[in-house]
Amino acid sequence: MTQFLGEYECKIDAKGRIMLPVGLRKQVSPEAQERFVVNRGFEQCLALYPYDEWQKISSEVNKLNLYNKKNRDFARYFFRGATELSLDGNGRILMPKPLLEYAGVKTELVLFAYSNRIEIWDKQLYDNLLTDEPEDFSALAEEVMGRTTERGNDGLS
Repeated sequence: MTQFLGEYECKIDAKGRIMLPVGLRKQVSPEAQERFVVNRGFEQCLALYPYDEWQKISSEVNKLNLYNKKNRDFARYFFRGATELSLDGNGRILMPKPLLEYAGVKTELVLFAYSNRIEIWDKQLYDNLLTDEPEDFSALAEEVMGRTTERGNDGLS
């Protein structure tokens, strides 16, 4: 399983291409074969998945009972705009214009890599998100991470 890590500030060129930083390219599994899928993420960002990770996630969504309206709604929204992309010879990916518009990406962006995805944020929106950090991060950590049972007493080990 891919386990991305890092935060990278980038620019998008006039044609809508993003240079994927070498630090991120090194983290992509060989199984992805330099192929990705991008779709709408949560909180007005885009989610970029290596192709092999996308296959796993879409397989999970495809297991939903589509006779249930909430499941159909979720699947439609999740797959809406999903686009397969490939790295070009210079390590760039050409982003679909409608998705860039959805995320409000203009020229400067942040690639926030965690778990099996890379979130693509307009830099200003990302900076605003970070300034809206919860007042008591430790209380949030206790609420979210305190529920896990597979961790040590500090919740991290």
